[in-house]
Amino acid sequence: MNQPPDSCLAIAAHAKPELRMLALQCLCEADVAAKVAAVEAMAVAWDNGGMTLAADAALSAVAAIPGRPSLPALVPPREVKHRSMATVEGRAAMIHALAHIEFNAINLALDAIWRFAGMPPGYYADWLKVAREEAYHFSLLARHLQTLGYSYGDFSAHNSLWELTEKTSDDIVARMALVPRMMEARGLDASPRTRAKLAQAGDEEAAAIIDIILRDEIGHVAIGNRWYGWLCQRRQLEPLAAFAALAVQYKAPILRGPFNLEARRAAGFSEQELLALQQQE
Repeated sequence: MNQPPDSCLAIAAHAKPELRMLALQCLCEADVAAKVAAVEAMAVAWDNGGMTLAADAALSAVAAIPGRPSLPALVPPREVKHRSMATVEGRAAMIHALAHIEFNAINLALDAIWRFAGMPPGYYADWLKVAREEAYHFSLLARHLQTLGYSYGDFSAHNSLWELTEKTSDDIVARMALVPRMMEARGLDASPRTRAKLAQAGDEEAAAIIDIILRDEIGHVAIGNRWYGWLCQRRQLEPLAAFAALAVQYKAPILRGPFNLEARRAAGFSEQELLALQQQE
């Protein structure tokens, strides 16, 4: 794996780099391997007390966000080809789609760190943890994809997760409401079906990776729930009503079941929220 360039993560060369600025630099990194390595290095440095946090600093991007490789080609969701899971190519296409989601999830976690100032230190630590785990998930999927004879970028992909991240860049409440609690929570719902398809196709290694991702994604959605609740309390918003209003304002997709209610409960959704969710069907 390539080492991250100095512009992204020269942790060893500088005393106490600042977390949010570094997250922005890593977000702009286009090389996938460098981005993944940079996130891990950031997390290690943070855990070891080797970084500072300027929570109130006003930052601005000077490069394209997010940095991404030239491939995969991004197309509308309806144009992403569906292939039979009975073939190696079909399984590879599924793994590729999952890897692309995880790549976007790395970027959205980094974006949550640098973009929103004035939050408690725990907020930034939480999203660094998310970025680290998403990078780990991507690495697992990318390595497995290679065992099938393919690489990340070999199939087309859609960009829905990042598009909603961009839409909510003006409001942290909208971001916490709609990205982790809506878009990422869809992964909780989809994981059991995806795992079953892969296992039925005989790909037990891929199924085991899905188990790891589901375990960690419950925690990621919980982080979104935690900070959404914190922000609602701070702004004196009723969470359920605010969520419904934000979904309309930002034209978020309407969620359809089946829902993984057990995983959603573990991620901190209230029974009232789950009832409202099911009434949409």
